[in-house]
Amino acid sequence: MSQRKYITSGGLAFSEEKDMEKLRRYSLKGWHVSDFKFMGYTLEKGVSSDYIYSVDYRSLKVEEEEEYFDFFSSAGWSHVTSEANIHLFRANPDTKPIYTDHDTTVEKYENSVSLTKNFAIPFVFITILVWIGAMLSSGTLESFLLVVAVILSVIALPTAWTVIATYNNKWKVEGREKLVNLIKVIPVLLLLVSVIILLFVIC
Repeated sequence: MSQRKYITSGGLAFSEEKDMEKLRRYSLKGWHVSDFKFMGYTLEKGVSSDYIYSVDYRSLKVEEEEEYFDFFSSAGWSHVTSEANIHLFRANPDTKPIYTDHDTTVEKYENSVSLTKNFAIPFVFITILVWIGAMLSSGTLESFLLVVAVILSVIALPTAWTVIATYNNKWKVEGREKLVNLIKVIPVLLLLVSVIILLFVIC
């Protein structure tokens, strides 16, 4: 029997709590997360243990890493793995949560928003420019730009949605209900944009 396996993630921006609870259930079965993988986690077989998991979003310089991880360790949280600016920790169930009040929870999502939008906004902007270029051009250049635009859109739409979901998490914590409700309209707008783009490609 293999001592390693892969499980999918619901996406931390969309289902962070569900992911953490899922990892806990696997630990109870003796499968412990060892690494982030594309859209999921790598688990390793070990002794059945009850661990709780939590993530933190923070951009760290090399000289800041030791102090950062020591801080969590002193609070009972063991560093499991990191991917870019996402850090996964685990602890025993009676350990005090990483985020215990409104201000620190807001700070967590502010860090998450900052990290995701820095990549997403330029990428979405470039995608829009390529679509505009495709609409204004003709012949071989138009065909080439259409292919590039479609490929970029396949990446840009989920990326943009991740940023929106991250903002939604932040606004929920802050109690900004009007903005949270506004987010619910976004899927309809994205559907309309997709239909318009599809009609443009067909025509």
